Amino acid sequence: MPDNVAAARAAAEEESAFSHPPVDPDAIATYGDHPDQVIDFYAPRGEAGPGGPAPLVVLLHGGAWRAPYDRRHVTPFADFLARRGFAVANVEYRRGAEVADGVDAAGRGTERVGAVAGRWPETFDDVAAALDALPALAREVLPQADPRRTVLTGHSAGGHLALWAAARHVLPADAPWRVDRPAPLRGVVALAPIADFTVADKLDVCGGAARQLLGGVEEFAERRPYADPALLLPTGIATTLVQGRTDDVVPHAVAESYADAAAKAGEVVGLTLLEDVGHFPLIDPAADACAVVVEEIAQLAW
Repeated sequence: MPDNVAAARAAAEEESAFSHPPVDPDAIATYGDHPDQVIDFYAPRGEAGPGGPAPLVVLLHGGAWRAPYDRRHVTPFADFLARRGFAVANVEYRRGAEVADGVDAAGRGTERVGAVAGRWPETFDDVAAALDALPALAREVLPQADPRRTVLTGHSAGGHLALWAAARHVLPADAPWRVDRPAPLRGVVALAPIADFTVADKLDVCGGAARQLLGGVEEFAERRPYADPALLLPTGIATTLVQGRTDDVVPHAVAESYADAAAKAGEVVGLTLLEDVGHFPLIDPAADACAVVVEEIAQLAW
């Protein structure tokens, strides 16, 4: 496909995904004191399975872990899931600070002008804290949900966080987020995830976002064992990756590398590659790819 045609299609996919108005949640809960430590809950509004309490889908949004992209852009997707019978928890977390004029928040000179990807360790602190708090919060504010049937999903950078959150029991022993046993999850469905930091860095995914998330070039190698899903295998948790073949934001080579790493670790990871699909249709309720995502979640949840 000519580059100009591919670029036009990718732009149209992005425009469609962001064309839907935000959908307000049915309830909001906090899991900490910071303004970003909040979870939006969506009550199930349809029949997705055999009845009884609805499975809980925990949604982690993307946006390269950067401040301008918050959970609001995936609220139409959260609503799409709710209308198919799932309870949904849309998690916010601290993202990278804004940087302007070559000066960071502490007044130090920097070449990183614009939004920086993530905060170390706060982004990881928040995701761990949110997942730890979720069962009790869901029982309190969304009694229709069944936390015993929880599926983690996330898109792009959020797909990374979903894979990471499911792997906390295999983190290095000195990691502050490590837990003693696997999370009680039905599984993980990671959508175009930044799943292998080495490959993502080589491809300069999202302008070097993975490197920024870990603090820069000097910290990248040191912190990868604590943050890179491709190094946190096997997890023993059912995992599926959904990826568009024409994704030019997070190329499918990243997901394929993670699946290969899982196989070498003795674990089978599902990889669904969608033809003629880019980065954003996976979270676009108007796109056929979004229905595929829901089916992948349903297969694990029920």
